[in-house]
Amino acid sequence: MFVSYKWLQDYVDLSGISAEELAEKITRSGIEVEGVDVLGEGISGIVVGHVLECEQHPDADKLNKCLVDLGSGEPVQIICGAKNVAKGQKVVVATVGAVLPGNFKIKKAKLRGEESNGMICSLQELGIESKLVSKEYSEGIFVFPHDVEPGADALKQLNLDDEVLELGLTPNRADCLSMLGVAYEVAAILGRDVKFPINELTTSDEKAADYISVQVDAGEDNPLYVARVVKNVKIAPSPLWLQTRLMAAGIRPHNNVVDITNYILLEYGQPLHAFDYDRLGSKEILVRRANAGEKITTLDDVERTLTSDHLVITNGNVPVALAGVMGGANSEVQSDTTTVLIESAYFKGSTIRKSSKDHGLRSEASARYEKGIDPNRTRAAADRAAALMAELAGGVILDEVVAVDTLSVEPAIIEITLERINKVLGTNISKEEVVKIFTNLQFSIIEDNETFRVTVPTRRGDISLEEDLIEEVARLYGYDTLPMTLPVGESIPGKLTDYQAKRRLVRRYLEGAGLYQSVTYSLTSTEKVNQYALETGTPIRLAMPMSEEHSLLRLSIIPNLIEVVGHNLARQMDSVATYEIGSVFLSKASAELPEEKEHLAAAITGQWLSPTWQGEKKAVDFYVLKGVLEGLFDLLGLSDRVSYVQSKMDGMHPGRTASILLDGNAIGLIGQLHPEAQKGHDLTDTYVFELSLKDVLETKVEEIQYQQIPRFPSMSRDIALVVAKEVAAGEMKQAIVEAGGKLLRDVSIFDLYEGEHMEPGKKSVAYSIRYFDPERTLTEEEVTKAHEKVLKAVADKFGATLRS
Repeated sequence: MFVSYKWLQDYVDLSGISAEELAEKITRSGIEVEGVDVLGEGISGIVVGHVLECEQHPDADKLNKCLVDLGSGEPVQIICGAKNVAKGQKVVVATVGAVLPGNFKIKKAKLRGEESNGMICSLQELGIESKLVSKEYSEGIFVFPHDVEPGADALKQLNLDDEVLELGLTPNRADCLSMLGVAYEVAAILGRDVKFPINELTTSDEKAADYISVQVDAGEDNPLYVARVVKNVKIAPSPLWLQTRLMAAGIRPHNNVVDITNYILLEYGQPLHAFDYDRLGSKEILVRRANAGEKITTLDDVERTLTSDHLVITNGNVPVALAGVMGGANSEVQSDTTTVLIESAYFKGSTIRKSSKDHGLRSEASARYEKGIDPNRTRAAADRAAALMAELAGGVILDEVVAVDTLSVEPAIIEITLERINKVLGTNISKEEVVKIFTNLQFSIIEDNETFRVTVPTRRGDISLEEDLIEEVARLYGYDTLPMTLPVGESIPGKLTDYQAKRRLVRRYLEGAGLYQSVTYSLTSTEKVNQYALETGTPIRLAMPMSEEHSLLRLSIIPNLIEVVGHNLARQMDSVATYEIGSVFLSKASAELPEEKEHLAAAITGQWLSPTWQGEKKAVDFYVLKGVLEGLFDLLGLSDRVSYVQSKMDGMHPGRTASILLDGNAIGLIGQLHPEAQKGHDLTDTYVFELSLKDVLETKVEEIQYQQIPRFPSMSRDIALVVAKEVAAGEMKQAIVEAGGKLLRDVSIFDLYEGEHMEPGKKSVAYSIRYFDPERTLTEEEVTKAHEKVLKAVADKFGATLRS
């Protein structure tokens, strides 16, 4: 549900409360506000212009030369290519220096030799989605339908100075699928009154019953049907205030009559339908289930075949609407319509859901019927629509309504005690506070010795139990103010510590990445105990070992995983990916017992991707295992704090091994086993890592900060740098990041060349650099300036030159 902040002020006094503050209060009361959209954000310099003269451009068939009064100073010349521009129009003008969405700035220009001082705008150019612009202005510029003063703020005239709150409603809160429903909610939160729209009906002497009769054969599906007749309407565009309110709510304007029905749907939450009375073909409305195989062509010009599960509105013979979903093309309001039949009805939600689902028609009306509407607004909505048609379309309202009413809906009456409320919530809320909450919700309440008899209005169909009332008290009292207590009882349920929860997350991630968990002995031999150890020390020998192969407490997990890999390869399992979370044991000179530290290690070999009949094989390599690690650090919120530095270690490949640093401190290693080590264990190319899991999981991390999806484009630059072979690519990357400043978003290496076309002792490393500003579109000059700083930094520090 999209809620216009300015429109909401018609019903609730919002003085002193900004849209952002209101969104926060609504969210804290239980309805999530998914966002606040500032409609005119980033737009400036937009005014109303009066086209004084308009003639064809002397050197261009598709351009017009316009003389436009901007309300101050001399009229200016603007070149416009819109087909619908004409003399005498009041239009939207972006003046010289104006800024349009996307940081598009308007400058003086010459078009085919003629000077242009601004731009006459369409609604799309002001950031309004094309699907929300009325067909009249879907192509070409926008023309104000009423008289406006040249030089006036066009954004204000178009209600683009508004803010729209997007409510993420759960199915039980169908009452907030209307502006009045949201007004009740906001008024309860703020402790203010709701101002209701005034329906002043002036009717003629003619009776609606002389024009139409209503019969309902499917009473269970349609217990209430109300019809009103309005004569002498004049179909025309709606006033701009009505159009802009519909667009802010995500509905496209059509004409005054159709727009009024949509407006009432948004205001009251009551779907309406307007029939062209003269196209009905009879003076009768019959509501019934459709006959099997019966057909109707709906307003979207699609012929639909009906079944007996579908409810239809007919003229006594043929269907003229698929009830609660969409009207029929045979009774559509058109430009020559003069008499309108207004339908306001209460339909059974499950029946409308069936029709909507069977025909793939999900409409604003069907969504509200499915979730439930307030039956006590059905008649008022018809009256409100008729009053607006008289006001905005010049219609004459016929006296009385024609209705079939077999509906019996009574407000829910629930009794609850103050003790029960406080016991469930763990609070000590006073009687006066509870009464105030129910009063603010506009629930009728009778209090007798701390027992409350609450009458819930029909608009809140989600409330029927004691627990529902308790929830209302809790959310308006404030979830943040509820006291926090530990559970009491003979036994208290257990809970994972932060460390345990993170360790479980690590396991799930690695298994999701395709690694199998191994559990190996914590004991090893004298030959293996110091291999691959991250921290050296005196090995700890058991007093009574079972064998020499298991006589010492291990210092590293990697030797154990090497055995696991070898065991599987010996049994024709040519692709192995395994990990282990386990302890290593470090001796302490001053302590009797060793320090036990939890480590994480992994080993992979063979194919990373299983080859398909048409796909290529993907063998594991250093970067596959490094990618697994980087994904893990990203999951734990540490990706920006981890780096890799080339290193050497006994048993590891001298050119494919790196130390893992966290905040500059070594916590592990990653790389390929040395070819001799692989040969000694009969292994294929095998890659391993080991790190101190204790150091990783106990590192404090900031709360996750989500970023908005970028609205503006980025700009990329690719460079190939020639440097000495001993220069580390990672060090150059870090220098690029530091020199790029705040505009540099990311850097990646995509090529390394050391071939015959490169001079001896040199190599070429290629980087892709992306520049981005979340607030605006970058200019070429800004990116060039930042890029030159990068090139200078790598040249000064590494002697790098651009590869020609």
